[in-house]
Amino acid sequence: METKTFRDLESGVWATALCSGCGACVAVCPADALRFAPGKTEAPVNIGYCKAENDSVPCGACYAACPRVDLAAQGRMLGPYLEAVAARSVLPVERKQSGGAVTAILASALEEGLIDAVVTVTADPWTMKPSAAVITSADVLVQHAGSRYAWWVPLLASLKEAVVTRKYRRIAVVGVPCAARAAQAIRASDHDLLQPYAKAIRLVIGLFCTETFDYERLVEGKLRSERNVEPWEIRRLDIKGKLDVYLQDERHIAIPLAELEEAIRPGCGVCTDFTAVDADVSAGAVGSPDGYTTLFVRNEVGKGFVDRAVRQGKLATDGNVDLAAIERLAAKKAERRQE
Repeated sequence: METKTFRDLESGVWATALCSGCGACVAVCPADALRFAPGKTEAPVNIGYCKAENDSVPCGACYAACPRVDLAAQGRMLGPYLEAVAARSVLPVERKQSGGAVTAILASALEEGLIDAVVTVTADPWTMKPSAAVITSADVLVQHAGSRYAWWVPLLASLKEAVVTRKYRRIAVVGVPCAARAAQAIRASDHDLLQPYAKAIRLVIGLFCTETFDYERLVEGKLRSERNVEPWEIRRLDIKGKLDVYLQDERHIAIPLAELEEAIRPGCGVCTDFTAVDADVSAGAVGSPDGYTTLFVRNEVGKGFVDRAVRQGKLATDGNVDLAAIERLAAKKAERRQE
């Protein structure tokens, strides 16, 4: 079989506005030849070198890790799961999103040594500008809880720091559906260059997602210029068919998604997965009462982490989940491929 290279990604994904921006290809490139250039966030760029192209050394790691090379295999609707529960953190989580259940699961796992690092997204508390991060402390994880995933960031690029540079071997990945799909592609691959990453990823938590936003276009173009909202005024963001912006002074601004098209990443337009069906556990605010997080426990790995958090007194669960509410948003997102 012919080895796929970044050229195939460039022509089939990057140049066709399919790139999700997850950062998986950046992480697994053994030559560190792929990156997101400043001011060019639509897709990665190559620095001018490729092992396969320049030295005829078989590679193709970037292509094997990409979640957008096979759109037909994308998940739709709710996906398979063992159970759906409403959950909340028993830990005090000051800036929690919905019920803080994801933070509770991860904090419990870190404290027990079930994982040694979390690849996640953090945000500057003043500017709200997001960045990928590798967190190894439960206390630090709790401090960074909140709604950072509305912003685009090449999350999985930090896998290289976690696995190669810092050599962690029990990693949890928390991200939106495209990142969850890429993490699963890495775990399921028999590609030799992906094996160190595959062995290190112990848990994948996927987050409900309709789309992600470019930080500069949303903050500068929509919030600051049009709504006179400064980033340090934002307490949290929710996306449930519209963008809800909750401010520190208790004000609430609702913005229809139709008004935000120019701030949405181009690659989001082809995604049909609302509930992150490729994760071990999927989480979101839709379908549960205020103060709770909906969890889809999708397999035995996910169940083990959730059950341990409950037994450790970090997480409380309740069976009341409005599946119809989730299905409505999932169906709306799935319709994109048919338009």
